[in-house]
Amino acid sequence: MILSSDELEILEVILLRGSSVNAAQIAVENNKELHVTITRLTDLACRGYVISPQKEQYVLTDEGKKVFGIQQVTKEHAKSIIAYTPHDKAFNFHVEHDVAHHMHAHSLQDFVNKIYRVDLKTIEFHIDNGDFEAWFECLGDQELTKKIAIMKKKNIIGEKLRLLLQNVIEQRCQELMELTEQTTP
Repeated sequence: MILSSDELEILEVILLRGSSVNAAQIAVENNKELHVTITRLTDLACRGYVISPQKEQYVLTDEGKKVFGIQQVTKEHAKSIIAYTPHDKAFNFHVEHDVAHHMHAHSLQDFVNKIYRVDLKTIEFHIDNGDFEAWFECLGDQELTKKIAIMKKKNIIGEKLRLLLQNVIEQRCQELMELTEQTTP
């Protein structure tokens, strides 16, 4: 089924948030009127792309994730995504092309810890170049790859970008750890 641009924008907000999102928050983020957003959400729910576990709170269904090409993750796949990677597959932070930051991330949790320490110029450089998307794709995480692509499309910059990036990846680590029944990565 074909989705309108408004409907895709709504699904993007819900995907990026990763947890239940209030209809009013979606409307604000998409610069739309609340009643229009609620109408679109109701239609998306009828078609099985979102569910509303609480009044005016929405989450993406597996069918909704398929819109973005995201398949359901198995326990084994989740383990491989959050696993420690060898140095040759670690993420290497750079300040700019060919200027290494001398900081590496060997797992998603390690990545989150490093994001707190790198400067904003480094984060913006890697977002602009698609480096984070490429690394998450190499780890096999379609969902995280798509979330970063949405962040890039929204042209978020500065400290807001760092905080959103941290939140998105921390939340994803938590989801994957719960799926694998681990308490630490």
